[in-house]
Amino acid sequence: MSKKRIAALLTCHNRRDKTIMCLQALYNQQEFNEQYNLKVFLVDDGSNDGTSIAVKEGFPEVKVIQGDGNLYWNRGMHLAWSVAAKEDFDFYFWLNDDTILFPAALQDMMHCVQLTGEKAIICGTTRSAINGAVTYGGRSKTKGLLKPNNQLQQCDLFNGNAVIIPRNVYKVVGNLDYMFSHSTGDWDYGLRAAKKGIKMFISFFYVGECEKHESLPKWCSPTVKLKDRIKAFRTPLAVNPVQHFKFDLRHNGLFSAVKHYVSIHIRLFFPFLWNRNP
Repeated sequence: MSKKRIAALLTCHNRRDKTIMCLQALYNQQEFNEQYNLKVFLVDDGSNDGTSIAVKEGFPEVKVIQGDGNLYWNRGMHLAWSVAAKEDFDFYFWLNDDTILFPAALQDMMHCVQLTGEKAIICGTTRSAINGAVTYGGRSKTKGLLKPNNQLQQCDLFNGNAVIIPRNVYKVVGNLDYMFSHSTGDWDYGLRAAKKGIKMFISFFYVGECEKHESLPKWCSPTVKLKDRIKAFRTPLAVNPVQHFKFDLRHNGLFSAVKHYVSIHIRLFFPFLWNRNP
């Protein structure tokens, strides 16, 4: 029987050592490579720290796709997926390059894929290497970020750190929405999938380690000067008010979209209103 094929999709920018560690953990998956054919598609979005050279030297089998430095996470993943989809894989695996998988991560996730008949999205949960706290994964609208409990748990949306999309789901939902530059695309994908009747679950166990980005963004920090907040506000790494408005309009309606569009700008100019001591 021929092995099923899985495409791992990653995008990176100027964090060579983390990217290499991520790929090492991916290729060190226990038993996984005996059961599936894995091909990695990595978008190097304009790195100037030698990432592409290091990847080609250490992992010559990886398909490296060059970006111009303006793609960021969502559009980089969109490009990687567009290239991979031409080969019509059985499964597509989103993986953040700062996520270090545990040895049995893919084995656990693929077991969950099979339990759901290859018709659901399976999200892996990560934890901190520093304190063991849950950092990224599937989220419930009522419970927040879910913790693995050795059974399938349905979620309402998810972070894109480690996610398996079966071909059956891809054929229904399609690619990430190129409208989003950096963040929001993963949440949007899950909500779009739900509207089409696709269920989402977190896998049984933690799948790896990834530290949470806790620092307050410059655009809404009361310690940053207004002119610097405005400058940071316009970068793709900040909350993009137009993209956020379209996301909100799509999933939450016009009232919510307008309310958040206004509140984002109020927070830009008066960040102390959100950071007062209790």
